[in-house]
Amino acid sequence: MSHHHPHTADAVLALDIGGTKLAAGVVTADGTTLAFAQCPSAVRDGPRAVLKRLFDLGRAVLGTAGAAPGDLRGTGIGCGGPLDSTAGVLLAPPHLPGWKDVPIVRLAEDAHGLPAVLDNDGTAGAAGEWRFGAGRGTRHLVYLTVSTGIGGGMVFDGRTYRGAAGNGGEPGHLTVRSDGHRPCRSCGRTGCLEAYASGTSIAERARAAVAEARAHGVATALADRDPLTAADVTAAVRAGDGVATAVWEETLDALGTGLVSLVNVFEPELVVLGGGVTRAGELLMEPLRRRVAERAMGPAAATVRLTTAAGGDQAGVLGAAAIAFERLPPR
Repeated sequence: MSHHHPHTADAVLALDIGGTKLAAGVVTADGTTLAFAQCPSAVRDGPRAVLKRLFDLGRAVLGTAGAAPGDLRGTGIGCGGPLDSTAGVLLAPPHLPGWKDVPIVRLAEDAHGLPAVLDNDGTAGAAGEWRFGAGRGTRHLVYLTVSTGIGGGMVFDGRTYRGAAGNGGEPGHLTVRSDGHRPCRSCGRTGCLEAYASGTSIAERARAAVAEARAHGVATALADRDPLTAADVTAAVRAGDGVATAVWEETLDALGTGLVSLVNVFEPELVVLGGGVTRAGELLMEPLRRRVAERAMGPAAATVRLTTAAGGDQAGVLGAAAIAFERLPPR
């Protein structure tokens, strides 16, 4: 009796390369995860060490799933851009300092003996939610992940949208404050959605608000938190803290402005929000639904639903799997 899974016949290896953690999984065509593992990226160790960890993680999940490489369709890789998805090369992702022109697809193919494809993690996330998650059965979906930065992707007419150079469908860099002076960490412009609503921005703006409150003798629960995180802000909002509430309102305003623009331009059935900041639940979703209902154009506002992502901790791996199923032919 061979020990490999009968249902690895149509499965893929999925690799997710984040600035904080690496993740790998073996995922079947219906979105079942047969094996999943993650570890810290530790990007300061340099590309070679990180790649070794990533491919070791890949081998580990193949072992756990009892999958011989010959059983699998191939490997999907999701990573923050900029990248060349056709050539399979990471150009210079800001979250991976020192990575320049890394031929990740070729390296993964050599490591695992499987054909591989690469896509932007936001694009992959959108494909994952559309194929396996909250977006099943929809034709037009906009996906945003609100975490360290803001990424995302889009599915139109049941097809993943990539744009002319493969990095399109990037909602984090909508300008939401034309007079905004906050620089965006990943694109360098000012007034970006990411600069006003990412988890990083929430924490930075809260720190500034605490300093301001101190200077004016205003009490805030946030003064005790160090390091101050976005999660601290939402906890303080629930507790009725005025300083935290002002920071959160500014965040909702930026996100609401971005979402109204996206909904007006694309008229999707569904907007899916993922990423750590969505742990705020209805504290985030309810005001965003209200803003979209009030401010988006009539037909678009009436059509769209806003929901949180289903992928959870495995979102990156499910996304990488979705692009492998989309782009690699069955064995």
